Amino acid sequence: MRPQTLQTYRGQAHLIGEGQLLWKLIEERKCPSLILWGPPGVGKTTLAKIIAKAVKAPFIQLSAINSGVKDLRAAIQMGRKGGNILLFIDEIHRFNKAQQDSLLGAVEEGIITLIGATTENPSFEVISALLSRCQVYVLKSLTQAELLKVVKTALAEDVVLKEQDIELKETNALLNYSGGDVRKLLNLLELAVELSKDGILDNALIEQIMEYNVARYDKSGEQHYDIISAFIKSVRGSDPNAALYWMARMIEGGEDPKFIARRMLILASEDIGNANPNALLLANACFEAVTKIGYPECRIILSQTAIYLATAPKSNASYLAIDKALALVRKTGDLPVPLHLRNASTELMKELEYGKGYEYTHDHQGSFKAQEYLPDGIKNTCLYEPGENKREQQTKEWLKHWWKDKYGY
Repeated sequence: MRPQTLQTYRGQAHLIGEGQLLWKLIEERKCPSLILWGPPGVGKTTLAKIIAKAVKAPFIQLSAINSGVKDLRAAIQMGRKGGNILLFIDEIHRFNKAQQDSLLGAVEEGIITLIGATTENPSFEVISALLSRCQVYVLKSLTQAELLKVVKTALAEDVVLKEQDIELKETNALLNYSGGDVRKLLNLLELAVELSKDGILDNALIEQIMEYNVARYDKSGEQHYDIISAFIKSVRGSDPNAALYWMARMIEGGEDPKFIARRMLILASEDIGNANPNALLLANACFEAVTKIGYPECRIILSQTAIYLATAPKSNASYLAIDKALALVRKTGDLPVPLHLRNASTELMKELEYGKGYEYTHDHQGSFKAQEYLPDGIKNTCLYEPGENKREQQTKEWLKHWWKDKYGY
């Protein structure tokens, strides 16, 4: 059921809709090196194959899961001999720095046109030198209308499904459980057809299938991610009972306790933060403890930590603040460090007035001296907004005392 042309491809209208940039490139049979970033099952591999077919380029597909530098060198050598090739690397974020480095020269020289696919943020997972040589396109989960078209096409055209006498009575559950993932959608559709006794596909059948699948808890499959997601959201939502239920599902399924503890460690900072700094300390102690103590005893430590985190006051102020800061950095670029904040480690630097005008805060009352710490282009920018919890409101009062005129606290 993999589409072969743009006309049969579903989703990503913001990229390949008529008149959009990627559509124009494909129509003109041009393709720069690019990174396709999006969740699983939204058509990254399919789009790469359609692009290769449109530009009529030799197509080589590698997976970063089971390929290495040797495979990359072989592909580059093929490009040197036969002209430009289109090299598609699935899960490119799994390549280490050395493996990604080995692509730089070939991409720069035009020996290969690289298309990388990733489910992870390329800003963090793809080296900057390679990222600067590629255009990044963000793919989105398919809408329910787009998913419904996929279902109807599959029932009408798939060599097996079209021979079945299938009545699509209800689709809400089928579309909702797929979560915008076409691969998941088609797998669920196929399973539903196999299990349907009368050829009728309705919400009740899909829910029955999903209930069975969830109960199994596949540590290496989608249930692994669905249940940890439910657990995290329950803790974030301050529901210790739901948190314990989802944790029990993971424990009963044999989940690695370090995985559960690691996710709680992240949550302690992301969702609780400075509303209760002890949460991070306890979560870290939990992680260290479960590395020393395995099942069944470590379940008690996991339970204690989950209950503490679920009942703690919540704040994502630190999470929002660093993302706001990162967005500002990307927007404003490499602003120069103000001279008075620079490190004057040599005589030349002192002559250039590095460090001149800096006030050593401990020489002033309260170990505080109002001065500018941000670059000129972004003076007075407020990035941290304290949460509404008691502790961060106390912090806000402190900030207001010192920085009211500057940051507006």
